[in-house]
Amino acid sequence: MRMPYGGAIDCDLHVAAPTIAELLPFLDDYWRDQLVNRAIDRMPFAMMSYPPNAPISMRADWRSTPAATPLETLRAQALDPFGVQCAIVNVIHGCVALHHDDMAAALCRAVNDWLRVQWLDREPRLRGSILIHPQDIAQAVAEVERLSSDSRFVQILMLAMGERPLGRREFFPLYAAAERHGLVVAVHAGSTYRYAPTIVGWPCYQFEDYVAQAQAFENQTVSLIAEGVFQQFTKLRFVFLESGVSWLPVTMWRTDKTWRGARPETPWVDRWPSEIIREHIRLTTQPFDAPDATAVAQTIARIGSDDMLLFATDYPHWQFEGDDVLPDGVPSATLRKLLIDNAQATYPRLAQQALGAAATIEETIR
Repeated sequence: MRMPYGGAIDCDLHVAAPTIAELLPFLDDYWRDQLVNRAIDRMPFAMMSYPPNAPISMRADWRSTPAATPLETLRAQALDPFGVQCAIVNVIHGCVALHHDDMAAALCRAVNDWLRVQWLDREPRLRGSILIHPQDIAQAVAEVERLSSDSRFVQILMLAMGERPLGRREFFPLYAAAERHGLVVAVHAGSTYRYAPTIVGWPCYQFEDYVAQAQAFENQTVSLIAEGVFQQFTKLRFVFLESGVSWLPVTMWRTDKTWRGARPETPWVDRWPSEIIREHIRLTTQPFDAPDATAVAQTIARIGSDDMLLFATDYPHWQFEGDDVLPDGVPSATLRKLLIDNAQATYPRLAQQALGAAATIEETIR
């Protein structure tokens, strides 16, 4: 399905992760010296969840576009054709997989400053995600605090597969900072590969890894519910990026069914898990892993809410052909919510900016 009208909010858009050479100007003297003298600046830092040359990592026609600046290419391929009013940029950088916590934190800071200078300052339609290294919560919180005054950053970015389930209470200081500053917690498909990406060991092929991501999102959903994250942080929202969608109805049903018998173990879970999920978790529409329009409509109906889906292109990943950016089968009554309203309801900072823009327009009319 093509975009029915302009003004959508793209909640998952990617730009090429910067090389270490590109990040050197954003590092302090100590880390610049360390990375250059130890030849770390020559390393690619590519995340193998998306090998750069794999077909799924970039659509063929986008890969073969004539030479232009990265920003010109982004405008021509992702912003202008779909008429988006704003797009949230998610930079997936290999620094999050480092075991050296201080180096990882320094590189996350550099990535965030690079994103601000090279992209957000130059294109007013872009919003940013704060990349953090989740193995060191104190430094992650410090990075959130450092960037919290820049309203263009609308969420914190982590990967679905790390060392610990995201409901664990060592993450609570990070969630407290997110809630305090009106930030969403975004969890993107991908792994730091501290452990095998499947529960039965290491796979041989990328497509095995890619399929296994849905199970990681199931595990994270149950962890967030069981640990009582949303009872502690009642205003917090999680957005699952590139998680797929079809796994959710089954997970909601199984979690509800199990909670009925096991709820004395977690007395803080005070209502149906599916209700908590519908209130606090959102999913992006690419990839919408349903085979046809009928299955898309059935999946949305089985979720039991049209508030949970957020529009995304997942640019430049190869999730759709041509201009068919929306899955066929989305009910017409849901389109406005999916494209605009749900994102504004999910992201406090986008809602504030929309109110500010409306007030400016009204004042201009007067």
